[in-house]
Amino acid sequence: MLLPLPPGDFDAYLFDCDGTITDSMPVHYRAWQDALAEWRCEFPEELFYAWGGRPVVDIVAELNQRQGLAMPVAAVAARQEELFRAGLGTMRAVPGVLAHIHEAHRRVPFAVVSGSTRESVVDSLTALGLLEHFPVLVCAGDYARPKPDPEPYLMAARLLGADPARCLVFEDTELGVRAAEAAGMACVRVPPPWER
Repeated sequence: MLLPLPPGDFDAYLFDCDGTITDSMPVHYRAWQDALAEWRCEFPEELFYAWGGRPVVDIVAELNQRQGLAMPVAAVAARQEELFRAGLGTMRAVPGVLAHIHEAHRRVPFAVVSGSTRESVVDSLTALGLLEHFPVLVCAGDYARPKPDPEPYLMAARLLGADPARCLVFEDTELGVRAAEAAGMACVRVPPPWER
């Protein structure tokens, strides 16, 4: 089933990855639980979904601050990524988004705009056989200001040579929707797993 799109013609489709193209949020959450258990750190599922779209290193740093911990940010982030990649075999695409990818591929240029690392995005898209659909990847480390700042989406539009006002964004998080709107782009909100 296709998700309904806003009216108008668009010159580019920009997709968040986790929770938008890939139904990876449950896989990410399991990886977070396993990585943080090694440090006796709590990360409630509700907070995990509320923080969707934030870079992994920002999440670790914020958890340290909130819980008075001193987890090594880079090491915990790397462990979470390692555990996530180990769980990729169980991941599927989000059906309503996958239908749009197949329908518009080769007709509309695509980019991925993600708060995840490039390695994580490449691994996820490769696991689903979709990597070749996305010539432009804008990932954590490519921009100075993450979502909800518009910088990641504006960067993707620039790399595709598209006018931001003629870009359509597919997003599953509030941070991502705010970033798209701040970039002056139309947006499709991808429902979370429990609403699909």
